[in-house]
Amino acid sequence: MPRLSEVITALDALWPPDRAEAWDAVGTVCGDPGAEVDRVLFAVDPVQDIVDEAVRLGAQLIVTHHPLYLRGTTTVAADTFKGRVVHTLISRGVALHVAHTNADTADPGVSDALAGALDLRITGPLVPDTTDPAGRRGLGRICALDHPETLQDFAARAAARLPATAQGVRLAGDPDALVRTVAVSGGSGDSLFDAVRAAGVDAFLTADLRHHPASEAVQHSPLGLVDAAHWATEWPWCEQAAAQLDAISDREGWDLRVHVSKQVTDPWTTHHSSGAPN
Repeated sequence: MPRLSEVITALDALWPPDRAEAWDAVGTVCGDPGAEVDRVLFAVDPVQDIVDEAVRLGAQLIVTHHPLYLRGTTTVAADTFKGRVVHTLISRGVALHVAHTNADTADPGVSDALAGALDLRITGPLVPDTTDPAGRRGLGRICALDHPETLQDFAARAAARLPATAQGVRLAGDPDALVRTVAVSGGSGDSLFDAVRAAGVDAFLTADLRHHPASEAVQHSPLGLVDAAHWATEWPWCEQAAAQLDAISDREGWDLRVHVSKQVTDPWTTHHSSGAPN
């Protein structure tokens, strides 16, 4: 059975902390480096429901994509939501490790998993990492479809293959336009429109698209936009990351039991279509 420090070393090799953005908060939040680990849970969000799931499973380590404390804090009192998470983790002997922007740009990374969930063929990164001589790392991915399909059908593909959420999938642009190439970016992607336009793709799949950037994007060009829930675009990474750790466990003879949480931690819980009743 490996020590926590050994598992963290393996995770840091997959997603080196020094490749995270300067504003990010990645790495181990809590945990005893000398503690033994035989069960790991992967999830998107370090919320109480996920911590409770780890306790029920008997996991000694949670790996999440989103940080618990991104901007720091002055208290971990248990009467605060994040403080209660910390208290539960420590009192139940569960470590928490975060791979965020260092997992976004990894090879494979978050957008690789998103493209894989949609059966897209990756041709390269959307925003290449200039420090990668192989040209595979970077933010987002440019992809090709095996056969052209309409924007409407491509959005339906995303809705069918990504985890179900209250938001579902929205599209902007001509629903009958043909899509042959797409850019994908797990999580919030409306800062990437310049790179998407430069790539010359037919559509862009991401999350958290705001009104003004989306409006300007469709006015600039016939680019189709497919907007899914933030959580849904990043959850496929959990399965990819779990498989990576499984492979390491087999190679090292650790016999880890690796789980992926299927709890929907997207904050939106209900959707109502707008408009006056008929």
